[in-house]
Amino acid sequence: MKKTFYSNGKLLITGEYLVLEGAKAFALPTKMGQNLIIEEGNNNEIIWKSYDADGSIWFEDTLLFSDITTGVAAENESVTTTLITILHEAFKLNPDFILNSDGYIITTELGFPKSWGLGTSSTLINNIAKWLQIDAFTLLKNSFGGSGYDIACAQNDTPIVYQLKNGKPIIEKATFNPEFTQNLYFVYLNKKQSSKTAIAAYNMNKKNNLPRTIAINDVITSEVLNATTIQSFASAIHKHEVQMSSILETPTIKESLFPDFNGVIKSLGAWGGDFVMAIASENPSNYFFSKGYKTILRYDEMIII
Repeated sequence: MKKTFYSNGKLLITGEYLVLEGAKAFALPTKMGQNLIIEEGNNNEIIWKSYDADGSIWFEDTLLFSDITTGVAAENESVTTTLITILHEAFKLNPDFILNSDGYIITTELGFPKSWGLGTSSTLINNIAKWLQIDAFTLLKNSFGGSGYDIACAQNDTPIVYQLKNGKPIIEKATFNPEFTQNLYFVYLNKKQSSKTAIAAYNMNKKNNLPRTIAINDVITSEVLNATTIQSFASAIHKHEVQMSSILETPTIKESLFPDFNGVIKSLGAWGGDFVMAIASENPSNYFFSKGYKTILRYDEMIII
């Protein structure tokens, strides 16, 4: 019998990096996510095939039950190694899916291009957790790592405020649908940023005065959520960029790539790649086209409303 599971993608609007330290983060689930399709197989193995949004196969392999139960995988960093690690941790939380099965044929289908960085890993982990009826946040922590805000987006169809308290996820559904969402655009920077690499760089550069830094972040996050005009929203977003630029000792994305843009630009998630959010009084597509950036999505095209 075929079973299908689905999870939303994600965009992090405030609290990047600092969410790991307990800061409040404002995040939006995206309309595009990922399917996980489970069918019965045999030979004590999983025949795995992953499709990108254009229908092309970006990964396929056969995974042995024996490797999943022991956690044995190639030492080199590879998709197969990561997948076996995730499934091994899932096995430790619910061994029945291996012990009571002859095998599986598993297919994943991305609703967004893999290179976009909208949560290929988080949607997979949440789908596996749904399938095996285990806690997705525990599975993430034990396998891939990270704050878990992306798992919260995978599970919710509304904007959220996410926070770690004593290592436990706190998720609040947020109301965010101001008229000025028509002035918000998401621009893909033509390259994917590794969240693991970005987090490692942040850990190298983060400041000592974290309580004050987190307090400032939380005030800005509140200002972003409560903004009633495009001006107040843009002002709060600009403050956030300035704060993170100082923490990361890195120029803002506007300073480095778009200094002549008439509006505010915000990095989303890991700085230096994936998407940015542009705030503009008029459609800025022609500006970004002229700079070589061809993927520009309106708020209502990207975000679950």
